[in-house]
Amino acid sequence: MEKLIILAMFAQVLLSLIVMIIMGKRRFAAAKNKHINLTDFATMRLDNAGDNVRVADRNFTNQFEIPVLFYAGCLLAMQLNSASILVAVLAWLFVISRILHSVVHLGSNKIRIRFNLFLIGCGSVFALWLVIIWRVLLF
Repeated sequence: MEKLIILAMFAQVLLSLIVMIIMGKRRFAAAKNKHINLTDFATMRLDNAGDNVRVADRNFTNQFEIPVLFYAGCLLAMQLNSASILVAVLAWLFVISRILHSVVHLGSNKIRIRFNLFLIGCGSVFALWLVIIWRVLLF
């Protein structure tokens, strides 16, 4: 089970790096098209960069919010020998929801779909933590 959990964690890291590349490409395109000046990067004043740049920036920031609870939960589960098939399934459910959330956020940006995917991710992390707490209290 630990291998599946570690692979899920790696997939989340990979997603973060892919989003970072997308964000960088969008920023450079905005600078190339003169929507922003290179000096705007000194203070990260990217208001004129356009929505696609701000969305990518926000999505990248998202990768360091709820996923922190995911990483902590996965590491704790492995440390406490609580890695189970249920923890692995919840870890992958989280990662898949985050991938889909990013696809929607960086693409069509349909709020309702994005929000539902966000809720699935949050719910899976919460359930993962409940499983860990349950196993710690019972064993």
